[in-house]
Parts: sequence; C-alpha cells; structure tokens
Amino acid sequence: MLYLTHTAHWQFLGLIVGFLAWILTMTTAGLNEWRLWRVGNASIISSGEAWVGIWRTCFYSHVLPDVENCRSISISDSFLPVEIPVAQVLMMLAAIFGLAGNICAAVAVRMAYFSVEDRRSIRLVFLLAGALYLLTGMSSLVPLAWNMNSVLKNNTIDFPPEFQIPAPPVSQRVGSAIGVGLCASIATLLSGLLFLCYRYAWRAVSTAGPGDQLNGPWTVTTLPRKSELVNRAGMDNAAFHSE
Repeated sequence: MLYLTHTAHWQFLGLIVGFLAWILTMTTAGLNEWRLWRVGNASIISSGEAWVGIWRTCFYSHVLPDVENCRSISISDSFLPVEIPVAQVLMMLAAIFGLAGNICAAVAVRMAYFSVEDRRSIRLVFLLAGALYLLTGMSSLVPLAWNMNSVLKNNTIDFPPEFQIPAPPVSQRVGSAIGVGLCASIATLLSGLLFLCYRYAWRAVSTAGPGDQLNGPWTVTTLPRKSELVNRAGMDNAAFHSE
C-alpha cells in the first residue's frame, strides 16, 4: 500500500472549492433575481421593480405588500426568449454534472490520501473528476453570460396579461443571481483545472522510472528489536581497547 498524501493537497482544495461552487450553482438556479425590471406603472407593482428568473417572476403589489406575488415559468411557454429555456436545461445539467464531479473528486482524493493499488485507476478518476468539473462550469457559464448579455441590451419579454408585468421595462439590470452564478462557474472551472493538473494524472505506467513513487522499487527500513539493543549495550567496542 502506497500513500500519496503529499501529492494531492491542491486537489483536496479543489474538492472543497468544487463542492461549495456546486451548492452556489444550485442556489443560482433557484433564485429569482436574474433580471431586475424597472417598470413605470406602479399601480400593480408597488415597488416599481419586478424580478425575472428562469423559473418564475415575482413582484410586490398593493394588495399584499409584504408577500411576493410569483408566477411560474415553464420551458414550454412560447413567449419566452430562447435564452431562458436554454438556461433551465443547462442549469439542471450543471447540477447533475457537479454532483458526479464531486463524487469522482472525493474518490480520487481518497485514493491519493489513503491508498492506491492500480495506477491506471487513479489516472482515470482524476481525469474524470476534472472533466466533470469543467462541464459543470461551462454548463452554468453559458446561460449566465447569455442572460447577462440580454439584460445589458435591454431585451424585453412579452409576458401575457396574467403575469401583470408590463413590457418593455423602463430599464433593467443584472440581478444578484447572475453574479453568484458567475463566481460559482469560475470556481468550478478552477477546480477542474486543479484535478487535470495532478502530477500523476497524465504520466503513463510504462514511463515510470526506477524511482517512481507509484511503482517503486521501494526499500524497507526496520528498527532493531529491543533484545538486540540490550545485547549491543552490553558489548565492548573494540575501538576503545588499547594494546
């Protein structure tokens, strides 16, 4: 059994960062504040601002000023711009890829920190974890950047009358959900690069040198037994005898 703890400290950090980024990615998908619409007519929307997410729209009204009025958005709604249904699909894929990436990363770090018997296995697990983290980051980065671009261009959405949100908005700005998602995407991409840069992830078994840490050879050093120490303590050293 061989221990490689000293070779995977950065990958352990990547596992922690990747796990936290995965939680933030799922949080981003559920937040409403992807787009903040400023509306001119405050007769219904008392705050003058509506939140447009990828799953629902919300605002405060005069009827219930302390309660958010929300309406769900379905992927099949025909009035939605293409970036919102794409965001729904890609954010769910990012959550799935992130879960698989965290599992592979945990297995890879465990193999490096505790034991490794087959070098081919550790290479495969580290590369798979890195690839899944990269897929997670790209799956969330694309819809976030796409929706942010639509906000910056002030693209409108023609909501049906039952949504009670006038179009086009007076102005709109990028919501906090996109900011959180961008940070999570960058962190996930960095975690993927850390796993792909693991020193033994790309080295082939056949290229192992005589001193390779994975394939040996290794020397075993044993301590002398207690009985041997006692016997040696009672022996005279011939170097101290004078003629």
